[in-house]
Amino acid sequence: MVDDPVFHELLLLGLLWLCVILYWVRLRRQAVTDQTCGNPAQRTTRRSQDPKPFPGLTIKPYCDACKPGPSEPPPMTLPPRLHFPYGRPRTVATHHQFCPEPTCRYDGWVGRGNIRANGHPSGGPWRQLFCVACGGYFLETCGTPLHGK
Repeated sequence: MVDDPVFHELLLLGLLWLCVILYWVRLRRQAVTDQTCGNPAQRTTRRSQDPKPFPGLTIKPYCDACKPGPSEPPPMTLPPRLHFPYGRPRTVATHHQFCPEPTCRYDGWVGRGNIRANGHPSGGPWRQLFCVACGGYFLETCGTPLHGK
C-alpha cells in the first residue's frame, strides 16, 4: 500500500471532483425530465394584471328616448297535425313524444304526428325517434332522468 500524503490528497480531490460532476449531471437530468413530464416552464414575461371589461357590460344603456318599447311575443299558433295517408300505418305509439330541437316548429308540441320510431340503435334498449319536420334524431329517453343511462 502507498503511504504517500500527496497521493491521499489527490485521491480526496478526485473524489470531491467526482461528487461535483455527479451532482451537476443529476441537476441536468432532473431539468430534462421535468420538461417531458409536462411541468410548465417558468414565464419570463408577466401578463398585465389590469382587469379586462366583459363584452356584455361595455354596451352603453339606451336613453329614455331611444329605449325600445315592450314588444309582445307573437301569439302561439298550433302547428298543423301531420297526416301521412300512404304506406303502412305506424304501430309504435309516439303520440306522447315531442321534438327536443329548439329550432323545430314542433318543439314542445305533443301528438302532432311529426315523430316516427326508427328502431333500436346498436341493439340498445331505447328506441331512436325521428322528427319528420326538422329531420332530427333523438332517443325516446330524451328529457327524462334516464337519458344517457
